[in-house]
Amino acid sequence: LRYRSATGQHAYHLPATLARPPGEPVPLDHVTLAGLLGKELAAEEGGRARLGEFVTSVTDSTRNAATFLAGPGPGPGATPFLRAEQSLAAGHPLHPAAKGRQPMTPDEVRRYAPELGAAFPLHWFRADRSIVAEDSALGTGAGELLAGLLDGDRPADQRGRALVPAHPWQAARLLERPEVAELLAAGLLEDLGPLGRPWSPTSSVRTVYRADAPFMLKLSLGARITNSVRVNLAKELARGVEVHRLLAAGLGAELAGRFPGFAIVRDPAWLTLRTGRDGPESGFEGVLRENPYREGDGTDASVVAGLCHPGPGGGPSRLATLVGDLAAAAGRPTGAVAAEWFRRYLAVAADPLLWLYADWGIALEAHQQNSIVELAGGWPAGFRYRDNQGYYFKASAADRLRRLVPDLNRASDTVCDDAVADERFGYYLAVNHLFGIVGTLGRDGVAGEADLLADLAAYLAAKARETSPVPPLVATLLGAPRLRVKANLRTRLDDMDELVGPLASQSVYVEVANPLAGLA
Repeated sequence: LRYRSATGQHAYHLPATLARPPGEPVPLDHVTLAGLLGKELAAEEGGRARLGEFVTSVTDSTRNAATFLAGPGPGPGATPFLRAEQSLAAGHPLHPAAKGRQPMTPDEVRRYAPELGAAFPLHWFRADRSIVAEDSALGTGAGELLAGLLDGDRPADQRGRALVPAHPWQAARLLERPEVAELLAAGLLEDLGPLGRPWSPTSSVRTVYRADAPFMLKLSLGARITNSVRVNLAKELARGVEVHRLLAAGLGAELAGRFPGFAIVRDPAWLTLRTGRDGPESGFEGVLRENPYREGDGTDASVVAGLCHPGPGGGPSRLATLVGDLAAAAGRPTGAVAAEWFRRYLAVAADPLLWLYADWGIALEAHQQNSIVELAGGWPAGFRYRDNQGYYFKASAADRLRRLVPDLNRASDTVCDDAVADERFGYYLAVNHLFGIVGTLGRDGVAGEADLLADLAAYLAAKARETSPVPPLVATLLGAPRLRVKANLRTRLDDMDELVGPLASQSVYVEVANPLAGLA
């Protein structure tokens, strides 16, 4: 190890080597290293592992990351939000296939890569209303909202049909399906091809953004990115609209009153086609996501994963650079400024997330990729959470939530056992998110992890004194010697898709030492 992190954000001397006593160690390429690590874990697991698929995914991801690291990145005209979204050339620091895009070809990867500043028009279809399914919580139908995104490029004669966008890579796959060919032949579906102005992919690859549009679009993409094939599931479509209605029924106003710098980015409408194939999804599923960062809005909004991502050439993260600049401007030690930055961040990000969890039983999957921090003068000033996949409603709170939305969970599959919500919220907020920030500041030499962890423990202890009974997550973080955390390498080695199956068993969780134990 080049840097040993209390939060697991280690840095390594590279290359890794294979010992050959009494000879000299042999440098290991990534393929051999992945094979050896995978084989060792597979021997422990007793047969679940799919080693060939695992090594293939690592190879695909590493090739893509090398392409992105050598690439031009986003252009200078991008908004601050888009520049941050397209800055993740290496991706998740604790994932073996962070930049996997299977089964895209290398040319397709480059064509649609946010990391290379890609932009492209969407591929549009026109569908008979008899095969359209949609929902909207906005008073205007999803089809009408989608048609409005084409503006002057909209085909003139709609004939009572709906315009349906698809990611161009997905569209090519859809057109290969027999059931789609049948719809085209029957005249129920028309292939309009690429239309409209270019859209830019964000860090999730399949969510696209245009600064002049009132919505982003979260489109189905049948490619495997990190652990999952990124298709919009029917329950996620329902979940986005359900959360919007929950917020509109009074929860949003209460949130805004208590935490004016916090907001949930809403997914209030969706549209898809029913193609007659088995299963609830056709591959045409598209979500309309509100766009808070419009043209002319200079808000310095950054996905938190972008703040913590290593800089060009493996240099310091943007977060470390921000703290260093603030310290230099004020003539203060970087450690003191880092501690103040982190305390302010907890106030704008963790306070509302913990309140929702403790008071309403809503646990958000607030990992760094789902979290956007808004900066003012380099300091945390606001926070937005996004993702219609990432909501867990505790079963113990379901009746109270149903008083706001009576048909809660009818189609969204969001209510889960309290223990599952507690475990997931603890991992995503504490381990992935907050420990990740601590580890970044430590790894980049800006502050000592021990000092920041002590501050985090003191913050949580103060929360425990404010709330009775103490929320299970807070009690666990302060008192448990070990924590349950998601094991991305084991999840990928077992070839598990996190979007498939029940919430409790979608990924592998293991126990690690709790760096907060005994600090409060």
